[in-house]
Amino acid sequence: MKVSIIGGGGLVGSCAASALQFGRIVREIALVDVNQDLVEGQALDLLHGASLISDQKITAGGPEGSIGADVICITAGLRRKPDESRLDLINRNVALFRSLLADLKKVGYKKDAIVFVVSNPVDVLTYLAVHELELPPQQIIGLGTVLDTTRLRSMLAQRIDAPPSQVQVTIFGEHGDSMVPIWSNAQVAGLPLEKYPGVTPQLIAEVEKKTRGSGAEVIKKKGGAGFAVGASIADVIHAIALDQRRILPVSSLQNGAYGLTDVAISVPTVVGRQGAMSHVEVDLWPKELAGLQRSGQVLRETIDKVLHG
Repeated sequence: MKVSIIGGGGLVGSCAASALQFGRIVREIALVDVNQDLVEGQALDLLHGASLISDQKITAGGPEGSIGADVICITAGLRRKPDESRLDLINRNVALFRSLLADLKKVGYKKDAIVFVVSNPVDVLTYLAVHELELPPQQIIGLGTVLDTTRLRSMLAQRIDAPPSQVQVTIFGEHGDSMVPIWSNAQVAGLPLEKYPGVTPQLIAEVEKKTRGSGAEVIKKKGGAGFAVGASIADVIHAIALDQRRILPVSSLQNGAYGLTDVAISVPTVVGRQGAMSHVEVDLWPKELAGLQRSGQVLRETIDKVLHG
């Protein structure tokens, strides 16, 4: 399998490439970026460790790097300027994203390619890609709340001194302020979370609050997220490459699950070689369902402002 990473010279794209290299599953990693020296440097750095890690082909270049890719991962994006409003940033990123899609259409892409959007605002851009690319909607997915979910699980595990891989709690909704942690189905090693030693409503509230602010905290302390988002990207790409059909909270176009339609948002999604193969509805607490539907409405309003305004 060939994976191209648009924005492969940046922090997120290069961390994703590193995670894919250590994953040893995909055959080829093509880094794509407008900054030729930077992307070539990233590819060279990865290549230097290849003999210790994995027998993969690693290349660097411009938009032509996505030709023949099975998964096209888009990580390129602009950062917020001081005193810039969220809507202004969204408008700038939408303009950049449209130019990236135009480049992609110009060089061409496989009919069975999966386009995997990571750039923010990820749900809005995933929706935009569905409407601008000539691909079935299921072949276009966004990272959605996959990163938020692993942050929540990992920080909860740290607080209760449990193995992170055995903590099961998922975030649905927008990758943003209206995200909805689904505490109703949370477990640790198969045990109900509320029965696990040391878990209290106050602890749950504290972990949720920290998760909501964790992206901003990482940006403040080191300039931006890299390792965790790279691992999250690789996790989704491996599910596609191996046709695992795992249930992941990726963002995809909704057609009725939880009452959500005509919006790209994260709900439990079966992810395999064909992309977002189906959506799974589980019972939620009424407040969780209301929060998820409100999250969909927030995204719908943003889409209307940015894409149709």
